[in-house]
Parts: sequence; C-alpha cells; structure tokens
Amino acid sequence: MPSAMQKISTKPQNRATDTDRHVGARIRERRIMLGLSQQQMADLIGVTYQQAHKYERGINRISAGRLYEIGHVLGVMVGYFYEGLEAQRSSELTARQRMCLELARNFSIISNERHQEALSQLARVLASDS
Repeated sequence: MPSAMQKISTKPQNRATDTDRHVGARIRERRIMLGLSQQQMADLIGVTYQQAHKYERGINRISAGRLYEIGHVLGVMVGYFYEGLEAQRSSELTARQRMCLELARNFSIISNERHQEALSQLARVLASDS
C-alpha cells in the first residue's frame, strides 16, 4: 500500500498556467490597443468586471467558447492570443511594451482628428531621426 508521500493525485489541476497568463496578457494588449476599459470589454462579452480582470491576469482559465467570443469582440482570430507563446514564456510586459500600449490607448482617446494627425506626423519625424 503506498504511503501518503507516494500517492498520485488523480484530481485534475485547475490552476492557471503560463499559457493562461500569456493568453490573458494578449487579451489585455488588444483591449488597450482598441481603447476599451476592462468594464467595457466585460460588458461586451457578458461577464463581470472582476471576471474580465481575472481572465487578463491569467487567474481564471478561459473556455474555448469564451475565448472565441473575446476574439470576436476584439476583432482578432483565436490564434492571435497564442502568438509569441513559444518565444515568450513570461507574460510580463517590458517597460517599452507598456509604454507603447499606453501610447496606443491615449492616442485612441484623442477625439480631434487634427491632433491625432499632428501626433502621428511627430512620431514619423522622430522615427526618421533615429
């Protein structure tokens, strides 16, 4: 008879994995790119703000059907959420990635098209100087 230390658990592990965290990070990136708040996304996919937050943090796993729905709302195919999974095993954003996401979010909030165009031109000029 096996001892307590030798017993093998037959219970499925429902804990989030690195893959869940990666998918959550990709959802967050896309949501921010579109200028949506977590609450807006939650409303669009029919879950609470807390649930959307848990999805993005990789705390709760996302079913295939829910991921399909999230992809539809965010305008991407399901495969988008898995891109870069092999290359980047960590879901931590670098400071540069965080800055780029913030820039995209703030740009999408600007309602004046002339201001958006001016900012876009500024970015082109600064990029060409590099």
